[in-house]
Amino acid sequence: MSIFSSIWDRIRGHRPKASPAAPAPQAAPAAAPAPTAPVDVEAVLVSMAELKGDGAGNWRTSIVDLLKLLGLESSLEARKELAQELGVNAGPHGSAEQNIALSKAVWRKLAENGGLVPDSLRD
Repeated sequence: MSIFSSIWDRIRGHRPKASPAAPAPQAAPAAAPAPTAPVDVEAVLVSMAELKGDGAGNWRTSIVDLLKLLGLESSLEARKELAQELGVNAGPHGSAEQNIALSKAVWRKLAENGGLVPDSLRD
């Protein structure tokens, strides 16, 4: 499985703390299944960071902290592989330039795959 697929799977599989709301109405048995709702990526990650506490780091701008928050390998080798998957060729491997470009590429790719990602994270 690719590293990006692992990132997306971890985000889709986490359920943020639900806010109190009215129960959803029961659908009629013959109703077609509802389309999958987009995933609010930032809400999921905020929820995960809250569960982790102070050790969540700066996942909004640091690819290393994002990978750690998701419980994924954040080594230079893992980031090299992720950069290759996403076609990121900015700066030498492990440099701040590449890590920033890699972080932005992940946010863009999450949005392309149906994630709701604020523009501030993609730009």
